[in-house]
Amino acid sequence: MLDLNEVAMFVQVARSGSFAEAARRLSVPSATVSRRIQQLEARLGTRLMQRSTRKLTLTSAGESFHERCGPAVEELIEAGQLHVANSAEPSGMVRVAAPTSFFDFFQMEWVQAFLAEHPLVRLDFVLSDLLVDLIADRIDIAFRGGPLQDSCYVARRIFASYGELIASPAYLSTHGTPVTLEDLSEHECVVQSDASGSATWRLQDSDGVESEVRVRGRFNSNAQEVLRKAACAGLGIAALPSILTASDIAAGRLVRVLPQYTRAGRGLSIVYPSRQQRPLAVSTFADMAVEKLSRQDWAPSSGA
Repeated sequence: MLDLNEVAMFVQVARSGSFAEAARRLSVPSATVSRRIQQLEARLGTRLMQRSTRKLTLTSAGESFHERCGPAVEELIEAGQLHVANSAEPSGMVRVAAPTSFFDFFQMEWVQAFLAEHPLVRLDFVLSDLLVDLIADRIDIAFRGGPLQDSCYVARRIFASYGELIASPAYLSTHGTPVTLEDLSEHECVVQSDASGSATWRLQDSDGVESEVRVRGRFNSNAQEVLRKAACAGLGIAALPSILTASDIAAGRLVRVLPQYTRAGRGLSIVYPSRQQRPLAVSTFADMAVEKLSRQDWAPSSGA
């Protein structure tokens, strides 16, 4: 007779992609998970997984077994989670991956209020402009902009952002203010450049008509936060999401250039490593973040 606990462990390993991650989610030693999977394989008389030091893959028998038992195990887990969630208080560690500029637009007061309301929750923020492996780095939730390339992850869109052209008052005082898109080619621009040191900005006017303009400058970076700081320092005109520039514009460190044009953004999403076994603390934090961020008006105004 099959041991249902072993079947559930197998499904968790298959979904997680590693024994270590499955063990973390199940709160058991990794050696225990490995041993129970071996016992399950012995009961079935077939190998379900191919293991190596760097990769774990399902055999054809493992894939067939997962297709048959995975949905049933998932329903049982979700039923149990629903029961626990209705009676439990959010608790435990939530590891959050986000861009380095995250706290430029995510207010620390929101974090303080969340922790005060949920005293059993701890937050660990991993800030990087590089995409992290949610499973390998034990990330519970990630904030990502742009298109999502990891189809194995579960995404939740928060909002669509917009980009705007901005520069420091000091730069415009020295170099003048562009009046047309064509004028941008005569200005220093801080850009995420290609190999030639230039970039193409696709902009649209208030009627939705799109235009392309080729720009270049002597300061380039692949990090938007660095471009924002460069623009504040007067190194040139930048095209950045309004979510990153709102506070600088309000403080007068930056002003909008050619405000009749905007740059279609790629939005911000919350990404989870899996649909299964999402702790209540993770769901509660995600709901708070979506509620706070979606209430902000990140769209640039039409006036300067």
